[in-house]
Amino acid sequence: VQLQASGGGLVQAGASLRLSCAASGIYRMGWFRQAPGKELEFVAAISRSGARTYYSDSVKGRFTISRDNAKNTMYLQMNSLKPEDTGVYYCAADLKYSGAYGYQSEYEYWGQGTQVTVSS
Repeated sequence: VQLQASGGGLVQAGASLRLSCAASGIYRMGWFRQAPGKELEFVAAISRSGARTYYSDSVKGRFTISRDNAKNTMYLQMNSLKPEDTGVYYCAADLKYSGAYGYQSEYEYWGQGTQVTVSS
């Protein structure tokens, strides 16, 4: 399983960014982030078909996770960005067909991370 995250950058508060994660196949997938000095945090996840999505309370209503299985790519549309959204965003994948989505331990494969910086 190979994952390649992209799309990060430096933006001002209130702006939008779209992250992409190109995968080598179709898997259960999710986004996590790590702010400086903090632990890895769940952001959002999506089922293999895309029919089910899950969000952390901190991003619900602002972020949208989606996927295009024809392109083996997952996206994270981030709107109304806040300085507290700053961090390295990682995409993750899991080969299982069932299980919880919001836990780091559920994911076997990780991309290299892409930096998102939101200035105030």
